[in-house]
Amino acid sequence: MHKIGILGAAGIAPNAIILPARRRSDVSVAAVASRRADVGVAYAAKHGIPTHYTSYEALLGDPAIDIVYNALPPSGHAEWTIKALQAGKHVLCEKPVAMNAAEALAMVNEAKVQGRVFAEAFHDRYHPVFLHLLALKPRLGAIRILQAEFSVGIPYDPKNIRYDPSVGGGALMDLGCYPLHWLRSFFMEGEPEIISARARVCALGSDTRIEAQLRFGGDTSATMIADIQDPPSRSLLRVEGEKGIVELDNPCLPHRGHSLREWLSGRYSEYTIAGGTTYDYQIAAFLNAIDTRVPLPTGGQDSIGNMIAIDRIYEIAGVVRPWPAPARR
Repeated sequence: MHKIGILGAAGIAPNAIILPARRRSDVSVAAVASRRADVGVAYAAKHGIPTHYTSYEALLGDPAIDIVYNALPPSGHAEWTIKALQAGKHVLCEKPVAMNAAEALAMVNEAKVQGRVFAEAFHDRYHPVFLHLLALKPRLGAIRILQAEFSVGIPYDPKNIRYDPSVGGGALMDLGCYPLHWLRSFFMEGEPEIISARARVCALGSDTRIEAQLRFGGDTSATMIADIQDPPSRSLLRVEGEKGIVELDNPCLPHRGHSLREWLSGRYSEYTIAGGTTYDYQIAAFLNAIDTRVPLPTGGQDSIGNMIAIDRIYEIAGVVRPWPAPARR
């Protein structure tokens, strides 16, 4: 029986890890750590977690825990993921994996040194919808144009960490990491070149909207958009190839409703793919990786590659970042 410890009393954890673990017989959530005792006690009671710690170190020192789910803000990802790996834990880290590519590289290297499984929580990558989309790629022919957008209207609040650049807030970090990952996951032949990027920046210094033009392999152009301030909410991936087009509405959370539209072989079709939650598939893949050491598609070089692209987009857009300068290839 695997036992999970959660770093941070995070709002995402119930859907992302607590409920998926509860639906399985081979894993359970054993503890949560929050530096505020009152928050940790209430969170543990609400979600049926047997143990709560008031320090992250205490959770990492629990010998019964073999998996750590790092649900801290991005500014806490590298430090506490590395410490968890050094404590002998496998780590599933929330996205974006780090504050920059240098941190991502350090995390990946530490996982290799410790011989532990480390993955970034791009849960959507494991859902049958995305796997089906990847399977369509040969039928589309040479890929010419990719478009990806993830926008969610979140009222501006300077106290909201999504707007705080010091902890990793901003449209690109919070939302744009997803469409960037969709593009990179679909075009697996190589990493993108960032052609141009522009940002809208709020008073705190974080980007509330980001647009970037990318090029894959010399012949494939791509557009990526993320917006955390202006409605309407939108989640879309569109792929145009020589032989057809496919669009996927809601690639991030397809279990909450999605639509696949195809224009292939002169015919149009619209349909959905049955499946459970993205988080259920993610935890299944993560546990399988622990037991079999089969590599995961959302860790290692994939995480580094996504952060390199994020760093470069920010650099070209002229967004001043409060954290260390990005690593160079």
